[in-house]
Amino acid sequence: MVPTVGIILGSGWGGLGRRVEDPIAIPYSAIPHFPTSAVAGHTSCLLLGRLAGKGVLIMQGRPHYYEGYSMQEVTFPVRVLAALGIGTLILTNAAGGLNPAFQRGDLMLIRDIINLMGVNPLRGPNDERLGPRFPGMRDLCSADCLRVARAVARREGIRLRAGIFAGVSGPSYETAAEIRMLRRLGADAVGMSTVPELIVARHAGIPHLFGISCITNVETGEESPAGDPLTHDGVLAVATKAEGKLTVLLEGIVARL
Repeated sequence: MVPTVGIILGSGWGGLGRRVEDPIAIPYSAIPHFPTSAVAGHTSCLLLGRLAGKGVLIMQGRPHYYEGYSMQEVTFPVRVLAALGIGTLILTNAAGGLNPAFQRGDLMLIRDIINLMGVNPLRGPNDERLGPRFPGMRDLCSADCLRVARAVARREGIRLRAGIFAGVSGPSYETAAEIRMLRRLGADAVGMSTVPELIVARHAGIPHLFGISCITNVETGEESPAGDPLTHDGVLAVATKAEGKLTVLLEGIVARL
């Protein structure tokens, strides 16, 4: 079956691969120029197969800018998915919540992005065979896909938030002052991935794009917030706990695309 849907799984969410029928697993290390990730929770394996009756390519984990890769290396997998003819790309991530209405473990549809990573993945000479020099970023996330996601969430009884995702370079977590700044900029969640991938996917002409964040913690911007200090292990624990409802949501979305 020719794959039409690409899915990039974030921290702790590699388990969706168990739902893929007739999977072919290819380690990133076996794909020329494909970057691997050394971050816990990222399997670094590409799965080809069927999910909910559709041909899919699932990236179990992603490389990150903070690991020392260039933006071109970070987004190279998106170029590969585009070259293989993917019509829909779904990106997932673990994110810090900035909206006080959010709760740990919530899923959030990404309806727009703010690039605060300090660099744009399209910087440098442009190859017109890959995309235009100045791609527009209005309506970046597909309204049709967002409607499908909301409908599936209602049917399955999954609380699905929606908001603006701010991308930062990491790997340090945000200071209290940075959290306050991000909230004033209008961001509902913040993370260290996804933004460059969405930009390159639009540049590459993939028609349908959207993302889903797992809110692993909620930050208020207080100097001494209550609760345990934020750690990557804590982020993985929350993301892993939310994996079941994400799997149900993604399968339902893919089935209706």
